Amino acid sequence: MFVRSAAIALTATGLSLGLAHSADADVLPVQNLQFNEFTGTFTAPKTLFTTAAPTDWTIGSTVGLNSNLIGVGNQGSETSFSGVYGVYNGTGFSNTVPPGTNFYQADGNPQYESTITQTITGLTAGTAYTLQFQQAAGQQNGFSGATTEQWLVFLGAGNIGTSCPSLPATDCTVTGTTDNIEMDSPIMDTPSEGNTDWNNVNLSFTPNAMDLTGGTAVLTFLAWGNGGSDINEPPTVFLEGVNTTPVGVPEPASLTLLGAGLLGFGAVKFRRRAKINTAV
Repeated sequence: MFVRSAAIALTATGLSLGLAHSADADVLPVQNLQFNEFTGTFTAPKTLFTTAAPTDWTIGSTVGLNSNLIGVGNQGSETSFSGVYGVYNGTGFSNTVPPGTNFYQADGNPQYESTITQTITGLTAGTAYTLQFQQAAGQQNGFSGATTEQWLVFLGAGNIGTSCPSLPATDCTVTGTTDNIEMDSPIMDTPSEGNTDWNNVNLSFTPNAMDLTGGTAVLTFLAWGNGGSDINEPPTVFLEGVNTTPVGVPEPASLTLLGAGLLGFGAVKFRRRAKINTAV
């Protein structure tokens, strides 16, 4: 019993200390995390990115940019065609971040996509920075064929774009990657006329001196569908909740309290056992 109680106490201590350490981890200081602040005009449920102009975010330019395929929308409006095209409902989308969070929607076809960027300041070379967000995917209603989607995420000099040698093409590539760290989200496999529900992504960046300019770097999100193929089966990618905690995932402080509670439980068990032994 003593060994068991000690094990509980040590586990709780490790949980508490470990989570306290994670709470102190450097989080990439992204602004307007939920795409709900605008310098332009946002009309629910969806608005073109260039019209809404989310604060602190800038749209890039790539091959064949079509701003009609890039937008922001209210949580839950993934399938709506009001303002920006919608995708098949498939198995449905579930809410994974607090209500009020908007999403960014982009076509992952290299011929029609664009980057969104934000300049991040106050960074230190050699320091690890965490970045958390939620992603989802879907196929534009009216098209068919299985697709794959992911976010290519860069931190550094910026200037990220795409290049397609000829059109149609199956070997489009990313350009401007020099002095940028690239971390990619997990690939989502979306069935024909379907979607991939929201899922959580955690990335880590450790910039070096070449990636930073006076402690400043550019954070870039690039929607990437079908592995660089421009076959038009619109592989639509969604992004939301940058550096926010998904619903149902306890905050680190809450988990630390859980560890402390387990520690106390182990101590109580030990004292009760010791009292019984003394009485005997």
